Amino acid sequence: MLCLLALSSVLLHVCVVSATELTFELPDNDKQCFFEELEKDVKFDIDYQVISGGNYDVDCFVTDPHNNVLYNERKKQYDSFSHTTAMKGVYKVCFSNEFSTFTHKTVYLDFRHGEEEPLLDSMRKNTALTQLESSCVAIHEILKVVIDSQTWYRLREAHDRTRADHLLDRVTYWSIGETVMLFAIGIGQVMLLKSFFADKKGSVMATT
Repeated sequence: MLCLLALSSVLLHVCVVSATELTFELPDNDKQCFFEELEKDVKFDIDYQVISGGNYDVDCFVTDPHNNVLYNERKKQYDSFSHTTAMKGVYKVCFSNEFSTFTHKTVYLDFRHGEEEPLLDSMRKNTALTQLESSCVAIHEILKVVIDSQTWYRLREAHDRTRADHLLDRVTYWSIGETVMLFAIGIGQVMLLKSFFADKKGSVMATT
């Protein structure tokens, strides 16, 4: 009980890194941009991944407040980018699907910025942590790893589910096509056999 109360009081002093996680639709021949106002000397991290659509690729670029290109990659399935701001202002992250003429994409974006403050006040000083404090810090780090792992598994699940649905559609359409082809071939064979018997009957009558 004491450890739980201590952990609760510790978490109240944690300054969590500001983060934005979202999944959005990117239509064909379209571009979407996201804006974030940041202070100078602030580190930000970007992770993105195409979950569904086409060849699972997208164009991405990042610009600073003066429209200088900080990052520019084309037709990437997933990637990460880290940068420390050199000036205060609005930074822009854009995703483009303009190279695709008929396939829309689903994109996952994780945008984090800022630095996490020390978990404990005692960590600001050059003092050794107690056993309870060390346990709290270890639990905190493990929980962050668990959150990252859950996010990764959810992305993989969504990606694999999309592939499975796409494969199911292709198998269904192929099965329907084979069924129609079998019926057409069967009917054609029956008509062909009937024509053989009809010709034979006509030739017999002509002989008599």
